[in-house]
Amino acid sequence: MIAAFSVTPLGIGEDVGEAVAAAVRVVRESGLPNRTDAMFTSIEGEWDEVMPVIRAAIEAVKAYGNRVSTVIKIDDRAGVTDGLTAKVASVERHLAADGPSDR
Repeated sequence: MIAAFSVTPLGIGEDVGEAVAAAVRVVRESGLPNRTDAMFTSIEGEWDEVMPVIRAAIEAVKAYGNRVSTVIKIDDRAGVTDGLTAKVASVERHLAADGPSDR
């Protein structure tokens, strides 16, 4: 499964980078395949591997404030591995086949 999630502390002001970095650190230290972009961190593995990592990431952010907002989106598809890379590679292949955009 792939889980894309966002964890944000509330009530600590606009600069939440340090708290978010604490969550990303937890994910990276898990050893599971992951990717972080401006909006979400995605992590890939089995349910029982991924969900404890997300919980630990939430707990890491709680150290910065007592209120945390979390958004989670899950793609749970049996038999798929390396989905983080394969899904993006598929889109890139289609884009390359289309050639340059006229827009």
